[in-house]
Amino acid sequence: MIISFDIGGTAIRGAVVHSVTSVMPIGRSPTPRDDFTVFVNCLREMVARGGEEPDCVAISIAGVLDPETRIATCANIPCIHGRRLIADLEEALDLPVFVANDADCFTLAEATIGAGKGYSIVFGAILGTGVGGGLVADGRLVNAHGGFAGEWGHGPAATFLAGNPPVAVPAFKCGCGLEGCLDAVGSARGLERLHEFFHKRMLAAEEIIERWQHGNGDAARTIDVFADVLSMLLAMVVNVTGATIVPVGGGLSNAGRLLEEIDTRVRKRVLRRFNRPLVVRGTCPIEPGLMGAALLGLDAMKSGRTLERTISG
Repeated sequence: MIISFDIGGTAIRGAVVHSVTSVMPIGRSPTPRDDFTVFVNCLREMVARGGEEPDCVAISIAGVLDPETRIATCANIPCIHGRRLIADLEEALDLPVFVANDADCFTLAEATIGAGKGYSIVFGAILGTGVGGGLVADGRLVNAHGGFAGEWGHGPAATFLAGNPPVAVPAFKCGCGLEGCLDAVGSARGLERLHEFFHKRMLAAEEIIERWQHGNGDAARTIDVFADVLSMLLAMVVNVTGATIVPVGGGLSNAGRLLEEIDTRVRKRVLRRFNRPLVVRGTCPIEPGLMGAALLGLDAMKSGRTLERTISG
């Protein structure tokens, strides 16, 4: 048995996991953001709800582990930012701990029991308050030991002409410190920035999409540029990775017509020709952060890594 956690800046969700088909939620708690001791105690209390000592703890976080230093980058939870998170949690909980980025967990869940099941190379794209991604090849998560693979939302790559007729895409400042990142224009907040830039009016992403679906000209122009920027960069990702399916998660994944528009544009720009949808909404029936973390823990148990850690520790 393992305990799976999905840890975000607002809440921690937990589950008891016995197998892929046995994932039982054990509730949620507010995330202690500023005190590591309180953070650990929260995890410890949720582990106790499982009723027995788990073989390991597997965690999905909205952050990244450096694959060499093992230091966590997690700006929205200051008490774990900059820590050697796995080592610190293993010492505090006295259990084997496995940690992965939430987009990676989403992708692993989709590749295993969601929209990517049966596909050899799955690139999971997150389109929500930010832009993220993960990569699974032949059932294996590329970032299983940490790393930045799949982070297509960052890097000054979104500064070019887009739309019909073409217009210059502004190089908005990104939260990562760079300018011109896709995250700053291809997320829900990016959609809002683009609309305000072009039309001098701030609207919520949901309203922009709704107006576009009802034929509003200003919203249509914003969506045209937005979908163009996303599809050009996503087509490059597909070409580089060889992905054969792109499940999408995050708030914008709920806008079915928008995903169809992005899918149509991506398929026109990739080298391989697909006669089926390539960019699709994620379909994992269980919360993908919990499921992806659970899959990491189950794999560790199967390979004996939890036992190895217990003996060596």
